[in-house]
Amino acid sequence: MKQFVVPQFLEVEDKIFGPVTSRQFIILMVAGFLVFVQFKLFNFTLFFLLAVVTIGVAVILAFVKVNGMPVHYFLLNLVQGIKQPKERVWRKEVVEEDLRASVRRPSLRQPTVSSVIKPSLEKSRLQELVLMVDTGGAFNPEEDKR
Repeated sequence: MKQFVVPQFLEVEDKIFGPVTSRQFIILMVAGFLVFVQFKLFNFTLFFLLAVVTIGVAVILAFVKVNGMPVHYFLLNLVQGIKQPKERVWRKEVVEEDLRASVRRPSLRQPTVSSVIKPSLEKSRLQELVLMVDTGGAFNPEEDKR
Protein backbone atom coordinates (compact mmCIF):
# COMPACT_ATOMS: atom_id res chain seq x y z
CA MET A 1 0.00 0.00 0.00
CA LYS A 2 1.29 3.46 -0.86
CA GLN A 3 1.97 5.89 1.93
CA PHE A 4 1.31 9.57 1.52
CA VAL A 5 2.79 12.48 3.43
CA VAL A 6 0.11 14.36 5.34
CA PRO A 7 0.86 18.08 5.70
CA GLN A 8 0.94 19.33 9.26
CA PHE A 9 0.89 22.77 10.85
CA LEU A 10 -1.54 24.19 8.29
CA GLU A 11 -2.26 27.23 10.46
CA VAL A 12 1.38 28.31 10.45
CA GLU A 13 2.04 30.95 7.80
CA ASP A 14 5.19 30.87 5.69
CA LYS A 15 7.90 33.30 6.75
CA ILE A 16 9.48 35.57 4.14
CA PHE A 17 12.41 36.75 6.19
CA GLY A 18 12.86 36.60 9.95
CA PRO A 19 9.57 36.49 11.82
CA VAL A 20 7.65 38.44 9.12
CA THR A 21 5.04 36.51 7.14
CA SER A 22 3.86 37.38 3.64
CA ARG A 23 0.55 38.79 4.98
CA GLN A 24 2.38 41.05 7.43
CA PHE A 25 4.83 42.17 4.75
CA ILE A 26 2.01 43.15 2.36
CA ILE A 27 0.21 45.09 5.09
CA LEU A 28 3.38 47.00 5.93
CA MET A 29 4.11 47.70 2.24
CA VAL A 30 0.61 49.14 1.71
CA ALA A 31 1.03 51.27 4.83
CA GLY A 32 4.41 52.51 3.56
CA PHE A 33 2.84 53.46 0.23
CA LEU A 34 0.03 55.34 2.01
CA VAL A 35 2.56 57.22 4.16
CA PHE A 36 4.48 58.17 1.02
CA VAL A 37 1.29 59.49 -0.64
CA GLN A 38 0.44 61.42 2.53
CA PHE A 39 3.94 62.93 2.53
CA LYS A 40 3.52 64.18 -1.03
CA LEU A 41 -0.02 65.55 -0.55
CA PHE A 42 -0.12 67.22 2.88
CA ASN A 43 1.95 69.70 4.89
CA PHE A 44 4.31 68.31 7.51
CA THR A 45 2.02 68.64 10.57
CA LEU A 46 -0.94 66.91 8.94
CA PHE A 47 1.39 64.37 7.34
CA PHE A 48 2.94 63.51 10.70
CA LEU A 49 -0.45 62.99 12.40
CA LEU A 50 -1.81 60.87 9.54
CA ALA A 51 1.43 58.88 9.29
CA VAL A 52 1.35 58.01 13.00
CA VAL A 53 -2.26 56.82 12.69
CA THR A 54 -1.58 54.88 9.48
CA ILE A 55 1.52 53.16 10.83
CA GLY A 56 -0.25 52.38 14.11
CA VAL A 57 -3.20 50.76 12.34
CA ALA A 58 -0.85 48.82 10.04
CA VAL A 59 1.21 47.49 12.95
CA ILE A 60 -1.96 46.46 14.81
CA LEU A 61 -3.38 44.71 11.71
CA ALA A 62 -0.08 42.99 10.97
CA PHE A 63 1.15 41.82 14.36
CA VAL A 64 -1.62 41.80 17.01
CA LYS A 65 -3.66 38.64 17.62
CA VAL A 66 -6.92 38.30 19.53
CA ASN A 67 -7.69 34.81 20.89
CA GLY A 68 -5.02 33.32 18.65
CA MET A 69 -6.36 34.79 15.39
CA PRO A 70 -5.23 37.89 13.51
CA VAL A 71 -7.02 41.17 14.24
CA HIS A 72 -8.55 41.45 10.77
CA TYR A 73 -10.43 38.14 11.29
CA PHE A 74 -11.58 39.40 14.68
CA LEU A 75 -12.81 42.66 13.15
CA LEU A 76 -14.65 40.83 10.35
CA ASN A 77 -16.36 38.55 12.88
CA LEU A 78 -17.24 41.57 15.01
CA VAL A 79 -18.88 43.37 12.07
CA GLN A 80 -20.80 40.23 11.08
CA GLY A 81 -21.98 39.78 14.66
CA ILE A 82 -23.20 43.37 14.83
CA LYS A 83 -25.02 43.16 11.50
CA GLN A 84 -26.86 39.92 12.31
CA PRO A 85 -30.07 40.07 14.34
CA LYS A 86 -29.70 39.33 18.03
CA GLU A 87 -32.83 37.22 18.30
CA ARG A 88 -34.11 34.61 15.90
CA VAL A 89 -37.82 33.98 15.93
CA TRP A 90 -39.64 31.47 13.78
CA ARG A 91 -43.08 32.71 12.85
CA LYS A 92 -44.75 30.22 10.58
CA GLU A 93 -48.28 31.03 9.65
CA VAL A 94 -50.43 27.99 9.00
CA VAL A 95 -52.38 28.45 5.80
CA GLU A 96 -55.82 26.87 5.86
CA GLU A 97 -55.29 25.25 2.45
CA ASP A 98 -52.15 23.47 3.67
CA LEU A 99 -54.00 22.26 6.75
CA ARG A 100 -56.86 20.83 4.69
CA ALA A 101 -54.45 19.18 2.26
CA SER A 102 -52.57 17.48 5.07
CA VAL A 103 -55.83 16.18 6.60
CA ARG A 104 -56.91 14.71 3.24
CA ARG A 105 -53.68 12.77 2.72
CA PRO A 106 -53.71 9.56 4.80
CA SER A 107 -49.96 9.06 4.37
CA LEU A 108 -49.25 11.97 6.71
CA ARG A 109 -51.47 10.60 9.47
CA GLN A 110 -50.08 7.06 9.62
CA PRO A 111 -46.45 6.64 8.68
CA THR A 112 -45.58 3.19 7.44
CA VAL A 113 -42.70 1.39 9.03
CA SER A 114 -40.82 -1.13 6.97
CA SER A 115 -38.63 -3.64 8.72
CA VAL A 116 -35.69 -5.36 7.13
CA ILE A 117 -34.75 -8.74 8.52
CA LYS A 118 -31.09 -9.51 8.17
CA PRO A 119 -30.07 -13.14 8.07
CA SER A 120 -27.97 -14.11 11.04
CA LEU A 121 -24.53 -15.50 10.45
CA GLU A 122 -23.98 -19.09 11.35
CA LYS A 123 -21.22 -19.82 13.79
CA SER A 124 -19.14 -21.71 11.24
CA ARG A 125 -19.50 -18.91 8.65
CA LEU A 126 -18.48 -16.37 11.26
CA GLN A 127 -15.41 -18.42 12.14
CA GLU A 128 -14.48 -18.62 8.45
CA LEU A 129 -14.73 -14.84 8.13
CA VAL A 130 -12.60 -14.30 11.25
CA LEU A 131 -9.99 -16.71 9.91
CA MET A 132 -9.99 -14.96 6.53
CA VAL A 133 -9.47 -11.55 8.20
CA ASP A 134 -6.76 -12.86 10.54
CA THR A 135 -4.79 -14.45 7.70
CA GLY A 136 -5.03 -11.31 5.56
CA GLY A 137 -7.04 -13.07 2.85
CA ALA A 138 -4.68 -16.04 2.51
CA PHE A 139 -7.44 -18.39 3.70
CA ASN A 140 -10.29 -18.59 1.19
CA PRO A 141 -13.28 -20.64 2.38
CA GLU A 142 -14.49 -21.30 -1.17
CA GLU A 143 -11.19 -22.97 -2.13
CA ASP A 144 -11.24 -25.03 1.07
CA LYS A 145 -14.70 -26.51 0.33
CA ARG A 146 -13.70 -27.90 -3.10
